[in-house]
Parts: sequence; structure tokens; C-alpha cells
Amino acid sequence: MTRDFDSRCCRCPRLADFLDDVRARYPGYFARPVPSFGDPAARLLIVGLAPGMHGANATGRPFTGDHAGILLYETLFAFGFGTQAVSRSADDGLELRDCRITNAVRCLPPQNKPTTREADTCGDYLAAELRAMPTAGFVLALGTVAHRSVLKALGLKLSAHPFGHGAEYAVGSGLRLVDSYHCSRYNTQTRRLTPEMFRDVFAGLRERLDAMAPAADEVTTGPPVRAAG
Repeated sequence: MTRDFDSRCCRCPRLADFLDDVRARYPGYFARPVPSFGDPAARLLIVGLAPGMHGANATGRPFTGDHAGILLYETLFAFGFGTQAVSRSADDGLELRDCRITNAVRCLPPQNKPTTREADTCGDYLAAELRAMPTAGFVLALGTVAHRSVLKALGLKLSAHPFGHGAEYAVGSGLRLVDSYHCSRYNTQTRRLTPEMFRDVFAGLRERLDAMAPAADEVTTGPPVRAAG
């Protein structure tokens, strides 16, 4: 199984130019397209929005170094998906178990707002992640951009699968898409997403994954997916 990610990708001119500027201002930052992180055979794929300026863009690991990662990694640890409750840097020894994290857009966007075209251009990287998943897995979309990107990568109609916190859809060959509000600072501080709400989502995923408990040698490839665009 291959994911064909290119950390030198510069297909989106606006994002490539922005990263050039960021590297000049912050020479110690990663400031490149951020790779996925976690178990390559995971049955749970978490899809976020995009790297944060002083988070993943700085550290080179999704959700690491910014506020959104605090709740995410605490929750992953609480439900046995992570070996540590805190993700500090790309070399801190943290490992994910049966879980993998990626973003709909791999590059830091200005004002944390990628365009629809940029999300679509990055869609083949997400499609490759989905293609490499085992059957009977779960894709957790954090927010509407991630939700739309997953559906586009799978070639599914957006209108037939509206986003909603806690919503769940069968998306082919045993895969299921689950939605959650993004664990951003804005959502957690306004209480649109509470820690209890977030934990409830993961409790359900943990319970169902444990009930499935396939042997490693029974893993097969996931559904056919196509890149959006």
C-alpha cells in the first residue's frame, strides 16, 4: 500500500509562495507540506483541516504545537490510541496505535483558510490515505472542510451526506465516515465542542473497533477512491 506523499509539493502557487515567506520569517520551522502521522495499518483515520502556523507548520507533525492538539492527543491517549497524552514535537517518542492523523490540506494556508481549489488539489493525497486503509475502518472528519474533502476523495455526493457533529455514513466497502466539530480553540472556548462531546465520539469509535478486533493478517485493502478535482 502506498500513499505517494511528496513533502516538496508546490502545486498550489498561493500556498507555496506563502510557505516561502514563512520559512524566511521562521527559519527554524518545518514550513513544508506536513506528512500524515501514525500507524500505517490503522483502522481509524482522523482528518483535520490544515497545519497551524505555530503548530504542525512549525513541528512537522499534525496537531502538534497548537491548541487544537491539546484536546485531540489527550483524548487519543485516554482511549488507547496514543502512548502519550501530549504531543510536543515530531521526535518526542509518541506513537499512535490503530490510529493515523492527516489533514485535508497539507500546507499552511494564509489565515488558516484554504480555498476550495486548494483542498481539491490536495485531494489525491487524502485519496491515497483512504485507499490504504483496511476495510471496516472509520474515518473521523474534524469539521466541514475535512468532511467535504473525504466525500470528494471517495466520489460521493456532498448533498447526500450533510455534515453534523456525531453524524455517521457508510461510504463503501465497510468504511464509515464519522463527523465531529473541529477541536479548534474557537470551538472549545465557545463550548460548541466540549471535552465531553469529543470523548463521546471517541468512546463510540473505541467500542466498535474493539468489537471488531480483526487479526493483523486479515487486513485487506479499502474501497476504490479517486482524487477530487
